[in-house]
Amino acid sequence: MDSWKDIARLTKQEIINLQNNKLQQFISAHVYPFSPYYKKLFDDHKIDPNSIRTREDLAKIPFTSKLDFVYEDQSPRFKDFILQPDKDKIKKYWPKLKLISMMVNSIFKGKAFVQDSLAREYRPVFMTFTTGTTNKPVPFTYSNYDIKNLHVSGDRMLGLFDLDPEDKLVNMFPFAPHLAFWQVVFGGLAGNILTLSTGGGKSIGTEGNIAAIEKIQPSTILGVPSYVYHVLREAADRGCKMPYVKKVVLGASKVTISFKQKLAELLHDMGAQDVCVLGTYGFTEARAAWGECPTSLDVSSGYHLYPDKEIFEIVDPKTGQSKGEGEDGEIVYTSIDSRASALIRYRTGDYCQGGITYEPCPHCGRRMPRLSSNISRLSDVKDLQLSKVKGTLINFNNFAATLSECGDVDEWQIEIRKKNNDPFEVDEMTVYVYAKECKDEEKLREEIKSKMVSCMEVAPNDVKVVSKEEIVKRLELETANKEKRILDNRPKE
Repeated sequence: MDSWKDIARLTKQEIINLQNNKLQQFISAHVYPFSPYYKKLFDDHKIDPNSIRTREDLAKIPFTSKLDFVYEDQSPRFKDFILQPDKDKIKKYWPKLKLISMMVNSIFKGKAFVQDSLAREYRPVFMTFTTGTTNKPVPFTYSNYDIKNLHVSGDRMLGLFDLDPEDKLVNMFPFAPHLAFWQVVFGGLAGNILTLSTGGGKSIGTEGNIAAIEKIQPSTILGVPSYVYHVLREAADRGCKMPYVKKVVLGASKVTISFKQKLAELLHDMGAQDVCVLGTYGFTEARAAWGECPTSLDVSSGYHLYPDKEIFEIVDPKTGQSKGEGEDGEIVYTSIDSRASALIRYRTGDYCQGGITYEPCPHCGRRMPRLSSNISRLSDVKDLQLSKVKGTLINFNNFAATLSECGDVDEWQIEIRKKNNDPFEVDEMTVYVYAKECKDEEKLREEIKSKMVSCMEVAPNDVKVVSKEEIVKRLELETANKEKRILDNRPKE
């Protein structure tokens, strides 16, 4: 039985004590003995695994990053992160009480039972992949133990959203070996909630998703922000009514307050009342996602974490030094209760303004730690090689938030090219926008140019107002797992 309700009432010190205890056991009995990568890392740096007793001791361990998963000479390095126990390692590293328990089971239940139990705990039986933006897609594996954890995290999120078995869900995340889709699937099963997973646009298309929503009449719709908005906007254009929708849960992309408000207004026009729009945060490497609890549309409660499953640190992205509670910094993740693929001190590349707080949530009263929802996926900018345009360093996350506040803009895309496709020429930047209600296109162009100069100190070469069909095609809303919001079509050096 999940002890979530009890954990949600723990004090900060009780949470720290719980994490310290689980961290020590996880490192000494699972990670160091069975992980080829971390066994070598500890030995190379002369780290005694028994010296990792508290959260502060994590500072002794070097960070892990995406670069550690990159393929070398066609060798899939992800396998080195999979826990690989054998008889000799178990005898050498497991505590005596655990060994005695295993021996008793072997005597009374048979060796086959013990072997099957170990296989179900450690053997990879399922996998999801990173999206492959930085390199080749990297698989992260799950044992049956981890699948149970996926049920647990999904169930906790749906409970956090105030959903119950009487609700019905439509899952519009794209069908793929990616975390978001499967987190909802397993969460729905764990929560005993009727869930229709449509597979997103690639599986049954926008028309099929609209038909599914009208047929099921769900209280909650889940999916990627851009595609959910696209489907609901299309439904509104057709005159559909959706008074039954009470909540929308979004994942895989950052969700701004202005976007939440725009989505709620769209549903309000279709007859829905008091719609709550909730964001989630997750990444493949953690094999879990975290959500906000219901609030008004103009505030975020932050992402409620699972302190019995992981430890989050906030560090200075330049120095790696730990930051204090509520301070800005890069998110670093450590698992304390996983099998198969296991990570310690993983640098996400995500920058969190507001960091972590241990104060009780002012909206739901739960006491687990919360991560600020003001997260910029800085790795996205680096991965797309958009660090400089026209010689100016740009953070496109800032522009995304600014453009979302333009009331006339429904969808947008930025494309960067070299003039005449000549690699030695200057950069050219074009903004494509779809604005259904726009009555003065020239005024809209000037507004966008002004906002870009203000927030990025760079003016686009052109702003093109395009049709809904063209922007849908350009963004690949109905065909890609993630929308193509920013295109860097400059020749690679």
